Amino acid sequence: MGATKTAYFSEQQNQIATLAKALGHPARIAIIEYLIKVNECICGDIVNQLPLAQPTVSQHLKELKNAGIIKGNVEGNSICYCIDEKKISMLTKYFSKALQSAAKTKCC
Repeated sequence: MGATKTAYFSEQQNQIATLAKALGHPARIAIIEYLIKVNECICGDIVNQLPLAQPTVSQHLKELKNAGIIKGNVEGNSICYCIDEKKISMLTKYFSKALQSAAKTKCC
């Protein structure tokens, strides 16, 4: 979808699409699961948990951070990453509401 087409959709639709796009890779899901488990960590900790090279993990962290799903705070020479609870809450509310609506809809 072209960047100019996003104007035809609501702010919420654009936000959910951005978050969903960032979640669209299994490595990013694994990173999120790990961050939920440990609460916060540095890139090196994630590299030790995944079968990916450090530059690849860094790129996935960048995508998650750009989408706002995770936050990163500088601690010395490292960045400590954690989940952004507000974004996860937004996703939870959106999908809960969508699933409740879908459950009430009769199809085929």
